[in-house]
Amino acid sequence: MAERVAQLEERARLLAGAFWPGPLTIVAPLGDGDLVCDLARAGLGTVAVRAPGHEIAQAVIAAFGRPIVAPSANRSGRPSPTTLADAVAETGAAAAVALDGGPCRIGLESTVVSLLDGPPRLLRPGAVTRSELERLIGPLAEAEADAARSPGRLARHYAPAAPLRLNADASREGEAYLAFGPASEGPRIFNLSPAGDLAEAAAHLFSMLRMADALHPTAIAVAPIPDEGLGEAINDRLRRAAGYVG
Repeated sequence: MAERVAQLEERARLLAGAFWPGPLTIVAPLGDGDLVCDLARAGLGTVAVRAPGHEIAQAVIAAFGRPIVAPSANRSGRPSPTTLADAVAETGAAAAVALDGGPCRIGLESTVVSLLDGPPRLLRPGAVTRSELERLIGPLAEAEADAARSPGRLARHYAPAAPLRLNADASREGEAYLAFGPASEGPRIFNLSPAGDLAEAAAHLFSMLRMADALHPTAIAVAPIPDEGLGEAINDRLRRAAGYVG
């Protein structure tokens, strides 16, 4: 047992040293149940911890003087907001105060890694890529039984009202189109990155999904996205928004 705890703590230290503050969430065994209430951890014997990199988030935590429990600023299953306007549209009067930190710099949610018994598991791909993690702590297993410990694991999640059609070379009549790379322009075309840059596409993904959905199209067609680096996380969000993961 002591050896397993030491291995867990060493992997956690490596990840925290490399990626905190930043978009990485670590799921670890709960050490003291009195420090984190049941509601904040969904009654599980684990806790998910992140150190956000934004200066406003850091200032709020510093002013409070303790860790903060916070949900996402979107209704369950909806696309994540990446601007204050989108967050306010999602929360409405449920939020008493809104702090504007500007548009999200990355655009995707944090990567979630489980450090429990056995190999580390990738519960949710995100802004910290699989290869960056594996360079530090070795191969990552897939979520399997640990999937319930992470948000964003619903079969249909991050979803606009319009259905999504993935890996589309062009839009059909009545559709909006999310392009990637060089593409024609038009009133229903939103280009995630004309240069084919995955970081730019990640930053634009949710805001453009929302803009396309606001046109009330028959569907939102999405161009193929390379499934490497940040593309793994982008495709994960798109598959869930379309209602399947495969």
